[in-house]
Amino acid sequence: MLSLQIIREQRDRVIESLGKRRFKNAGSLIDEVIELDQKRRDVQLRNDGILSESNTLAKEIGLLMKTGKKEEAEKVKSKTSELKKQSTELSAELAALESELQQLLYSIPNTPDEKVPAGSGSEDNITIHEHGALPQLPESAQPHWDLIKKYDIIDFDLGNKISGAGFPVYKGKGAKLQRALINFFLDQATAQGYKEIQPPLVVNEASGYGTGQLPDKEGQMYHVTADNLFLIPTAEVPITNLYRDMILSDSEIPTRNVGYTPCFRREAGSWGAHVRGLNRLHQFDKVEIVQIRKPDESARALDEMCAYVQSLLELLELPYRKLLLCGGDMGVNASITYDMEVWAGAQKRWLEVSSVSNFGSYQANRMKLRFKDEQGKTQLLHTLNGSALALPRIVAALLENNQTNEGIRIPKVLVPYTKFDIIG
Repeated sequence: MLSLQIIREQRDRVIESLGKRRFKNAGSLIDEVIELDQKRRDVQLRNDGILSESNTLAKEIGLLMKTGKKEEAEKVKSKTSELKKQSTELSAELAALESELQQLLYSIPNTPDEKVPAGSGSEDNITIHEHGALPQLPESAQPHWDLIKKYDIIDFDLGNKISGAGFPVYKGKGAKLQRALINFFLDQATAQGYKEIQPPLVVNEASGYGTGQLPDKEGQMYHVTADNLFLIPTAEVPITNLYRDMILSDSEIPTRNVGYTPCFRREAGSWGAHVRGLNRLHQFDKVEIVQIRKPDESARALDEMCAYVQSLLELLELPYRKLLLCGGDMGVNASITYDMEVWAGAQKRWLEVSSVSNFGSYQANRMKLRFKDEQGKTQLLHTLNGSALALPRIVAALLENNQTNEGIRIPKVLVPYTKFDIIG
């Protein structure tokens, strides 16, 4: 979340920046935060004054008792009782104001980076880079949802039988391709210096609030109500929360972690070509890279992470494009996001397979994730994450783009992992 200091000191800049997101009522909401924060500060000041007076009187009572002036001491005690009552009332008022202020702050998205264009949706995103020739497929080319039936490698009917729509069953070479991609992505990441993490698949409420999935995406997460735990929508949540409530030393920064997890999302949506087959699922596999950096290093780290994701797509021989998302198309936590999209030849459309984001200090402020600068002053760190990569649409593009009369060709880089070079 945005820091109160920035909101107070840079009100106009914050409101102007939120305008890039087409965020409604930014001005009135920011002013409400400032007004509520001032009220909170006033109550805190009054309570601090009462507590200070109480401490002074307590010392006075001690001196009076030592000198045998019990009557005078009792009179002062009655005054401290009244002060204690006032402090209790002010503390309750302060707690209510802090809770209200916190909820307001949760409702304000991150301010976009200066590079981010203004806009409302995907039509306002900017293509930064394109790589690779689009495959020239025959008219008879089939979309992946037909190919998986033809070669009996992924079964949606079985998944629907045992779980429901959006939970596919991978079989035979389909399962082996899935495992091959996971291992390939993990090996590539560790070779680049990322430390592999195997995190829990459920998180508590504090973790959800720490990385910003709560309260923003509460309805999109599977909730284990009996234990008040949430199935993770991405490995970003548990891996970033490893560092919640920590002050990292210089020797611990930067952190560069990678993790494979299944991901769970309730947002699969309605049936149609844009969400058909593997295009959108309730459960899917993903390898995630997460970095924590000092503020002056995070922009460079974002470029590094994008270049790494692009290298994976090139090794897989997939045509792709890199998009800079506009303010209205970014997640609420991000200050800047680049999407990588691959071309699915039979669908003849681009599919998003990775989002790489710099969150600035937005998540770190929620999590109290900090470091000490050269002057010994505590500062917020920056968090970044990226899909490297999400498997379903990668598989969809691989199946569609590499279909031949003999079967589906496996990219050379994956053959050592699959132990086969064709699905036929």
